[in-house]
Amino acid sequence: MRKLIAVITLMTAAALAATTVASARSTARAAGGTLKVVAWEGYTEKAWVTPFEKQSGCKVQAKYAGSSDEMYNLMKKNAGYDLVSASGDASNRLIASGLVQPLDPSTIPGWSRLTPQLVKGPNHYVGGKYYGVPWQWGPNVLLWNTQKYKGTTDSWSALYDPANKGKITIPNNPIQIADAALYLSKTQPSLGIKDPYELNKKQLDAAVALLKKQRPLIKAYWGFATDEVKIFQTGGATLGAAWPLAVAQLKAAGVPVSQSLPKEGATGWSDVWMLAKSPKNEACAQAWLAYSSKASVQAQVAKYNTYTPASLDSCKALGTSLCTQLHANGNVAYLNKISFWKTPLSNCGNGKTDCIPYSQWVAAWTSIKG
Repeated sequence: MRKLIAVITLMTAAALAATTVASARSTARAAGGTLKVVAWEGYTEKAWVTPFEKQSGCKVQAKYAGSSDEMYNLMKKNAGYDLVSASGDASNRLIASGLVQPLDPSTIPGWSRLTPQLVKGPNHYVGGKYYGVPWQWGPNVLLWNTQKYKGTTDSWSALYDPANKGKITIPNNPIQIADAALYLSKTQPSLGIKDPYELNKKQLDAAVALLKKQRPLIKAYWGFATDEVKIFQTGGATLGAAWPLAVAQLKAAGVPVSQSLPKEGATGWSDVWMLAKSPKNEACAQAWLAYSSKASVQAQVAKYNTYTPASLDSCKALGTSLCTQLHANGNVAYLNKISFWKTPLSNCGNGKTDCIPYSQWVAAWTSIKG
């Protein structure tokens, strides 16, 4: 019976996608045809947006955000945005604030082929409901210049080692506190840190203390991956925490760098498309959600940004080499090493309410940087 259902599902998936887009086309044009989205740069490029516009009749109007805080604030202002490509340090806030609505997986043709760990990720799967369509993801990795740095490369301890003073660069982001918390969960188990995003006051204080101790070692903080690329290219730093995008760009530029996923594990991000609570053009929004789940589309985005697509079928379009490089085949062991971003809330998710909310993480980060 399961095989029969699978065959029927495959046969009807294409028809469902076509019906969704066709329905969206007529409704969207009647509503004006504009789809307003808040997105990360690189998520609404012409290569995949133009085909969607032709198929659906929807005109995509994107507002790029420079940070998760900006994304959250844009949605909070109720400026008529239909969708947002939220990372975990914004998605839970959007859900908790009632700014986005649950999705019906049966309306997403590619849903069954999305990476299971991401489908039920705590960044959007809340209270038994799905609030996002998994899109792209990546880990935070340890990056170093292979010619200029010869120290530890298999542990985050390298970023806290006084011997590396003046060589280090890390993200300028309050969620970086979770990286310190993850490291402490392995090196100081007596703190009792089980989830790097669910910290009580004692645990947060320990992470903040570690980052303040690290502060004199930092050469520069970076906000965008391209900023880190420039820092490495100019020799300003030879060691740091990075996104895969920076690693790929540095290698393409001929900078001798390498990366690792340290033995303590790593934090990471999983971006999902989320539907506004009261979208101005829901027909276009629903059409985009269906379109964004397609393996071919996700593969295009992955090639452009060197991120990892959520669709398990993307490897067909990526090719064996790139699929392996991006860990796009749903490798459970690799995924289990990553603690994906989620917004720190006072509700710990374990029955307790003594966790420190994100607003206090922001204040703590300001105190760390001085």
